[in-house]
Amino acid sequence: MTIEATATDRQAFTENWQEWYQAQEARLAAPHGFLAITGLHWLDEQPQRFPDAPGAWRTGADGVVVDLDEGEELVVDGTPVHGEYRFGVLPERGGVDAVWGDAVIEVAKRGGSDIVRPRHPNAPLRTAFTGTPAYAPDPSWAVTGRYVPFDEPRPTTVGAAVEGLEHVYDAPGRVEFELGGRQLSLTAFPGHGAGRLLVLFTDATSGVTTYAANRALALDPPAADGTVVLDFNRAANLPCAYTDLATCPLPPAENRLPVAIEAGQKIPRERGGS
Repeated sequence: MTIEATATDRQAFTENWQEWYQAQEARLAAPHGFLAITGLHWLDEQPQRFPDAPGAWRTGADGVVVDLDEGEELVVDGTPVHGEYRFGVLPERGGVDAVWGDAVIEVAKRGGSDIVRPRHPNAPLRTAFTGTPAYAPDPSWAVTGRYVPFDEPRPTTVGAAVEGLEHVYDAPGRVEFELGGRQLSLTAFPGHGAGRLLVLFTDATSGVTTYAANRALALDPPAADGTVVLDFNRAANLPCAYTDLATCPLPPAENRLPVAIEAGQKIPRERGGS
């Protein structure tokens, strides 16, 4: 391979990474993205009112209910609703977005509990956002590994950014790879999209240059022979890296890597990063 070809490949690699990075930032800072969240409200059987959402909210065996005052309105699935509205029983990690003026009221279930999480475009965290620090992309951090499926998906319980909350994922397998001469592996969870995987991990940079609790790496579906690429340049912060109003899962214990992954996103400026 010529030096010119190598330079061209690196430029393409960098441009692809920049597209990924910009898409990450755009989702995070969207008008109703995670930076727009103004409250994390846990529901119970007693009606509660919140300063950043309309109505009185409660939950029970039949699911989430809101009682809207006269003159208050939510729009659910394009339909205006008034008075009492029943969201019903929500699935774990599922939810409904109800529109309230220029805000979105997220009604969801996390860790077995129903929550209301309003998102307002004028939230100070969003309006002050200036971007996430990251390591410069380096092709040497894109390594080829091997996906090893488990005989059956393994229910895996992990902690959460919110104390006392737990998440349970059915881990379909693990990814084995070599880095710096060391044999390593990561338990994988189902990703977004058919066949895709997600790994949550920490490493020796966690709490030093990268967010202490976790980073996430999305993986494309493995090839027929199990080959899969782990591009650690795309190690991304989860929302809890920016806000205490997120319920992000923590990595399983075996995903604490004993090496320094000096790639991907760093500690956000909102948490003191630079």
